Amino acid sequence: MTEPAVDPYPDLEVGRPKDWAVGVPGILHSMEPALHRMGITRTTRLALAINQRDGFDCMSCAWPDPGHRNVLEFCENGMKATTWEATPVTVPRSFWAEHSLTSLLDRSEYWLGQQGRLTEPVHKAAGSDHYEPITWDAAFELVANRLNGLDSPDRAAFYTSGRASNEAAFLYQLFVRAFGTNNLPDCSNMCHESTGTALTSTIGIGKSTIAYDDFAKADLVIVMGQNPGTNHPRMLSALEETKRNGGRVVSVNVLPEAGLVRYKNPQRVRGVIGKGTVIADRFLQIRSGGDMALLQAVSKRVLDAEAASPGTVLDHAFLAEHTTGLEEFRAHLAGLDEAAVLAATGLPVEDVDALAAEYLAADRVIVTWAMGLTQQKKGVATIREIVNLLLLRGNIGKPGAGASPIRGHSNVQGDRTMGIWERMPERFLAALEREFAFPVPRKHGADALQTVHGLRDGDIDVFVALGGNFVGAISDTAAAEAAMRGAKLTVQVSTKLNRSHVVTGEEALILPTLGRTEIDLQGGVPQFVSVEDSVCAVHASHGAIPPVAPDLLSEVAIVCRLAAATVPSRADVPWRAFEGDYDLIRERISRVIPGFESYNTDIRRKGGFILPNGPRDERRFDTASGLAELTVNELEHLDRPAGRLILQTLRSHDQFNTTIYSLDDRYRGIKKGRDVVFVHPDDIAELGLSDGTRVDVISEWPGHADRVLPNQRVVAYPTARGCAAAYYPEANVLVPLESAAEESNTPVSKAVIVRLVERT
Repeated sequence: MTEPAVDPYPDLEVGRPKDWAVGVPGILHSMEPALHRMGITRTTRLALAINQRDGFDCMSCAWPDPGHRNVLEFCENGMKATTWEATPVTVPRSFWAEHSLTSLLDRSEYWLGQQGRLTEPVHKAAGSDHYEPITWDAAFELVANRLNGLDSPDRAAFYTSGRASNEAAFLYQLFVRAFGTNNLPDCSNMCHESTGTALTSTIGIGKSTIAYDDFAKADLVIVMGQNPGTNHPRMLSALEETKRNGGRVVSVNVLPEAGLVRYKNPQRVRGVIGKGTVIADRFLQIRSGGDMALLQAVSKRVLDAEAASPGTVLDHAFLAEHTTGLEEFRAHLAGLDEAAVLAATGLPVEDVDALAAEYLAADRVIVTWAMGLTQQKKGVATIREIVNLLLLRGNIGKPGAGASPIRGHSNVQGDRTMGIWERMPERFLAALEREFAFPVPRKHGADALQTVHGLRDGDIDVFVALGGNFVGAISDTAAAEAAMRGAKLTVQVSTKLNRSHVVTGEEALILPTLGRTEIDLQGGVPQFVSVEDSVCAVHASHGAIPPVAPDLLSEVAIVCRLAAATVPSRADVPWRAFEGDYDLIRERISRVIPGFESYNTDIRRKGGFILPNGPRDERRFDTASGLAELTVNELEHLDRPAGRLILQTLRSHDQFNTTIYSLDDRYRGIKKGRDVVFVHPDDIAELGLSDGTRVDVISEWPGHADRVLPNQRVVAYPTARGCAAAYYPEANVLVPLESAAEESNTPVSKAVIVRLVERT
């Protein structure tokens, strides 16, 4: 590359990474922006309502709420998410005339989000470079006409963000299936689809098998491929409880993360004026993609310990009564190549032995994970290996033990429960059909990556999104944006601007909606919605402040009006009644989805209710065999060619998915910029580069042209050797559409082969 190296963030500062998280700085960094942007009255009202039983559910993650809640039950990033949504700043009508879409293409996600709340529907006509205001009725009529003019319902796709409530999600999938398609891609396709695929096939449910209180009862918690201190900071309090009760924590990750080193709980004296709590007793700095090999090696050591001392290591009663596949699994691991394990993990054998010893010494073990595992080619197989390890010693279905995937979006799990999936099982579709008396389509729909392919190939003409930032979140940015521009119509239901409003189809609509922080009045009567967290707890969410603008509609109202305009006679559904009374929605849900039979009663109970969970509650496994299944998974080593690195995408600390709160990532020592690539100092030297060198990051995929993330500053960082990291969503450009996890079709954003080319 020979063009001049112009720094996109000229004020970028790089300092030392932190070795602890939260404390007083966490309070200051959450409250200072809130007070500055919202004032003391608005900030106080919201702070006292976040995650409270009569308040609103925080939209920044799906971490569960404890039984006993603090007066201030939120984390730094939860307050930042609240400030971002509840800002009184609004986008003025003049904005649309002053800013063409062409000019907005040069704006960052950060800049777009800072413009304020959207307050009126706007329409971009075919051939125009500007949005213009449009009435609500005209907008709904336009969408209905375009949808009903398609040759087939399958020529439309309907995306869902994990922030949509249970009520909105249920109505959305009902509308889409009444329209006649199962094209329901969602954000889970891009993150925890590997989890759902693996767990459903092995234990019969694609959800966590623990309760919140199990962290305090665990002897050992193994934290794999996640960064709680940034992505779900309240988890640190649960891990602190593990430690206070004598349990141990092992972190398995490519990068050291401050929150897993030491946690200063701002609600405890020790966290404010003391040293806080050491969280991870042991850190295994694994090579990206090596988790499956590590898990197999630990399981083999467990089996070897049983062979050396028969009848004393495995939970034979549990295995005999509740599982199948043990002998096949044992035979498979007997041939495990130890050298291949060490090469795949990058760990010394002593670390593998130590983790096995930790596991064998513990009676109650939780394994918890996030996208460091799911966004790998072998993500599904890796999570099946977690299940294998847990099953060997009966660590599912007893207190203090189990499988614990940690979701990101606050209701991504609830949306899936409500039917947001392109491949819902027959029992759900049949129940929906019985309840609403219309023929529900059975043909599987398109997931997120398949939707991009459909748009690119001309098979999908209309794209509708209930929240989110699809083109910003999906892999292969250039290909995804080109595909979206091929649509005839794109529709975004949103609270604030993002990249998906700028990269549009031939025609486009933005439909502004209420935020979760805002009071939802229907006919003068306050309504509430509900969400499901990572441990299957369902609870209500009540808005706390008046809407930022008088004409905003709730997500429920928007979906109901879209449906009433599009499928008025195709199904006997009382859309207008649903819009006016959310209890009516929950009543119909109660007759379709198991576990919700007394929805309107249970949701009004203090703290809501817990959904039934076969593995957790009664060691019941609804698999094909009726048993939990130990599985055989072939190990595949991720090769790193000479002169190349394995790159993963990651969030900064001041970020929620594609939403950027500031340009700082203080735990990693980054301020006032995002154009960095983190590389181990020894790799920097080996590649002939220096800390501070400006490089183009170029990804390599067989048979494809290079993909380039230009002009990144090399930052010497203690990542695993041979590995690198860059910020999401900017680095999505490096991830090919074709690079997807086996079985789940999740983008492989944690194992991208790249080379660094110095700019001249």
